[in-house]
Amino acid sequence: MQTAASPLMPIPGAIDPVPVPRAVTPRADGRVDLMGLSRAQIKGAFEEAGLDAKAAKLRSKQIFHWLYHRGETQFDAMTDLAKPMRGWMAERFIVGRPHVVEAQVSSDGTRKWLLRSDDGQDYETVFIPDADRGTLCVSSQVGCTLNCSFCHTGTMRLVRNLTPGEIVGQVMLARDALGEWPKGSMASANDDEESDEASHYTSDGRMLTNIVMMGMGEPLYNFDHVRDALKVVMDGDGLALSKRRITLSTSGVIPMMARAGEEIGVNLAVSLHAVTKDVRDELVPLNRKFGIEELLAACAAYPGANNARRITFEYVMIKDKNDSDADARELVRLLRHYKLPAKVNLIPFNPWPGTNYECSTPDRIRRFSDIVFEGGISAPVRTPRGRDIMAACGQLKSASEKKSKADMRRLAEEKQAALG
Repeated sequence: MQTAASPLMPIPGAIDPVPVPRAVTPRADGRVDLMGLSRAQIKGAFEEAGLDAKAAKLRSKQIFHWLYHRGETQFDAMTDLAKPMRGWMAERFIVGRPHVVEAQVSSDGTRKWLLRSDDGQDYETVFIPDADRGTLCVSSQVGCTLNCSFCHTGTMRLVRNLTPGEIVGQVMLARDALGEWPKGSMASANDDEESDEASHYTSDGRMLTNIVMMGMGEPLYNFDHVRDALKVVMDGDGLALSKRRITLSTSGVIPMMARAGEEIGVNLAVSLHAVTKDVRDELVPLNRKFGIEELLAACAAYPGANNARRITFEYVMIKDKNDSDADARELVRLLRHYKLPAKVNLIPFNPWPGTNYECSTPDRIRRFSDIVFEGGISAPVRTPRGRDIMAACGQLKSASEKKSKADMRRLAEEKQAALG
């Protein structure tokens, strides 16, 4: 996808993040990909291409509606544009979608897509259907830099941030696959006037109702792109998903949490997974930089958090590691000490090839949940979904992960040695 240049990408270092710039390669045909652009950015692109300000404003409103409300990718089908204008658009712009390398469907209905970008990078997105909702788990980076020891994605090297177009593109792809775009003609009686016919998206009757930024990567280490993408997703004239239906999950990037609340305003989920320093240092190495007490204080200060919009604490249940009665009681103590409007999601550990961890027993998980409930905090147990296609929490890892040159050289040497 053609997108605006990526900003510097912060990566957690020993002391401070290290900026890693990424150059964006223009499309070979010179056209600009509109996917992921806001209405203002589309207007700017039209002005740069030669439209005057008034025409650019009108066309940007029309195109924004076609892109994000109706899911259209072909300018020829945009019937409220005059035919010459459709041709003009097609010569200069394109509406992209991620390339699907593989689509899998679990026995429980969960869908996983392996996607490939224009520069050959792979990432994944997952749709989880339920009786009363449908949740799309969206990735924010290719790979991850946090190295959480229980997470399959954490074993990948970080390649780069996903762009706003690649983030929004995951939502558009899911809408495509679910067939959830409105149908019918949008021809306007007067092509030179703004149309009032544009209706608004609602979640009523639709399968995709919620978004969680819980896929590959740490969203707050790609803050600008995640913020810009979610603002497009929340725009009332397009996809129009309410901020109350969007949850951003972080492992605890404290410096960015307040900005996330102020500039995005979606629900917050925190990957906690342990209540002692030693255990969380092992499971979530970022804890060595931003400790539990500091993290919980930042949660208490998160803008908009209240009893109606509780912060979700994600807690993966790992046998003999973080699942004791004492751990449950300490979790209650910490959350009550910081007076947090909280809910705890207990997540049975999802195994993956090479892990040394095991899932807590069902009885142990129930006991842990009961203790937290008795402490006055909701602690439901999340039912694992998509395990059979490696789509469950902590299992995402691109099946076609790129190997470094050193890795490929080592493998070649080992193969040559084996051949004698």
